[in-house]
Formats: sequence, C-alpha cells, structure tokens
Amino acid sequence: MVHTLQADGVTFEDVLAELAERRVEFREQRYVPKDFIARLKELGIYRAATPTRFGGQPLAPADFLRRIERISAVDGSTGWVASFGSALVYLAALPLETQAEIYRDGPDVAFAGGLFPVQPAEPTETGFLVDGRWKFASGCMGADVLGVGIPGDETTAGKPRTAVLRPEQVEIVQEWDVVGMRGTGSFDLVVRGAEVPREWTFIRGGTPTVDEPLYRYPTIAYAAQVLAVVGAGVARAALDHAEEVGAGYAGVTGAPKLADRPYYRTAVAGAEAALRSARAWFYEVSNEVWETVLAGDEATDEQNAQLRLSSAHLAKTSSDVVAGLLEVSGTAPINTGHPLQLLHGDALVPKQHAFLGPSMYDAAGAVLMGMPPTTPGFR
Repeated sequence: MVHTLQADGVTFEDVLAELAERRVEFREQRYVPKDFIARLKELGIYRAATPTRFGGQPLAPADFLRRIERISAVDGSTGWVASFGSALVYLAALPLETQAEIYRDGPDVAFAGGLFPVQPAEPTETGFLVDGRWKFASGCMGADVLGVGIPGDETTAGKPRTAVLRPEQVEIVQEWDVVGMRGTGSFDLVVRGAEVPREWTFIRGGTPTVDEPLYRYPTIAYAAQVLAVVGAGVARAALDHAEEVGAGYAGVTGAPKLADRPYYRTAVAGAEAALRSARAWFYEVSNEVWETVLAGDEATDEQNAQLRLSSAHLAKTSSDVVAGLLEVSGTAPINTGHPLQLLHGDALVPKQHAFLGPSMYDAAGAVLMGMPPTTPGFR
C-alpha cells in the first residue's frame, strides 16, 4: 500500500514559505536546525521510509523524490538534509528488536551518518569498541540517531558495517567550508571509546529484516536517487530565475535586455528541454522498478543499472543547466550573492558525489552489456 504524507494543520506550502524566509539563516550557520527538522517531520518526511509495522508511512520512491525536489527548488541544502529521510531503509537491516527500540517514541526518526573513512573497531564480547573520526555527516545537527563506518568481517562478505549511536555518544566538529550546499551541516563525527552492541550495527544495503515493498527496492540506487533529485530542484530554481529576470534585466552598457538576445532565449529553451528530459527518464525508471517490486519480483541488474545511470545523468544535466544559464546571464552573476552563483555551487555538489560521478557511466555500461559492474557497491 502506498501512503500519502499527512500533517495535521500544516501544508507543504506553509513549510516551503518558511524555508524561503530562513534559507539564508541556514546557509550562514551552515546547518538546518532541529526546529526546522521538526517542521519536516510534521510533513512526514522522516516517516516516509519507516516500516509500517513501526508506525511509518512508506512512500513509493518517486513520490518521496518529488517532495525532495520541491524542497530543493527552495533551498538545496535543506533538500539534501531532507533527502536522508530515505536513509531509514538502511536501518531495515537491523534486528527487529533494535528497530523497535529506535522507533519506540514514534516513527519520525532523523538518521545521519559519517561512514567514511572507515575506522578500526576492536571486537568485544558483545559488539565493537568504536573510536575515530568520520567526515560528511550531513544533517547531523538535527539527527536522532547517528551512524559511523567500521570494518566488516567474514560475516559481511568484506562490506563495512555501520555502527548506530545516540547523539550523546558523539561529538560533532563543525568543519564545513564549501562553495555549495553550505547549509547541510556536513560536519565531522568523533567517537571516543563507545562500545556498540553487535545488534546495533548493520551492512549498508544489507538484507532487510522487514518484509515490506520499500525495502526490496534497490537500496544503494535509492540513496543515489535522493541526492540526484536535489540537483534537479536546484536547476529548476535556476531556470525559474532565468526566465523571470530575462524579461527585465538590461546590462549597464545599454545592450538589449536578456530576453531580447537570441542566444539567451536559445540557452534557456535548451536548458528547459534538457532538464525535463533527464527528469522524465529518471522518474520513468523509478516507477518501472517500483512496479516490479510491488509485483513481488526482485529488481534486475539491468534495472538497477538504469536507476544508477539515470541518477548520474540527472545530476550532471542539472549542474550543466545551471552553469549554462550563468554563462549567458551577463556580468550580474559575478557577484558572490547572485542567485545563480549560489545555485551553481549547490548544483555542483550532487554531481561530485561518489554515488553520481563519472564512474557510474562506466559501471552502468558494463552491466547493460552483460558484464559485472566496474565500481564497488554498485548494487
């Protein structure tokens, strides 16, 4: 069964309007605060991947992706943080008893992780002694539970584990000075000598203990999709800006306004076509795979490759769209506070992510031709 997000007395538009007023605040402080995470929880973002058995309202991936895209069109950083509402699919690989404890106070749980670099963890009688420092824990300032990467063993087929901790067990070091997605709070996590029970660890993308459709959808591919669609939202914001200002902006030299310049009209139209085409394929593949899962079948290797490829393509297309609009917009975008300059930085981040980089084209191409993927963790 597919649920829609419900929020008593709160509309999506209300929250987006508040976000538009506060996005500068988030950018300047470099993270989305807990009070706004609470607003996203009211919308159901952080129960959209919680198992139904624990009170969740699991959404079809495409439905969740569209919500993240809308948030990202207002603020890419908040869209990026909200996208990790999907990360609860990882926790479905934990023992059911552990999940019951995580959701004890309700289904709206924000999970953030700093999984790399994987840090050594000494085995103990009941689990692992975790100690180290991890990078890129996006959304950690508003998280209810946190994950860090530790080595795997013979029982994990060599894949690393993630150890799940409570915020009070973790120190957050606010190092995050970047040109894009400045408000994601992708800070470092430091853990000193915390013993984590084995049943509070999982393999990312490991076999779920929950038998519901969402947890049969390819997990790592979904993780790539939720980041790629942030770029699409950012590109949509750039196109909306370009189309709105084109009719009114004239350069200081007295040259025709932007909309009167053929190259500008051509660039905007081409960008519109490119983004809409990449989005259409992206959502088409997602819907196809979801129908396969709902029918009780496992997604094929080719379907997984299509998910990965369409995600990488959307991330690249979105970045290219913003860069192209900036190029034809005259001298105005050279100002550091110009909307296109800020959006350009935000659009760059998804494309640079390991899940969405150039290697995905090679790996997907290999699978589509009947060969093994060339990138670890492709599925």
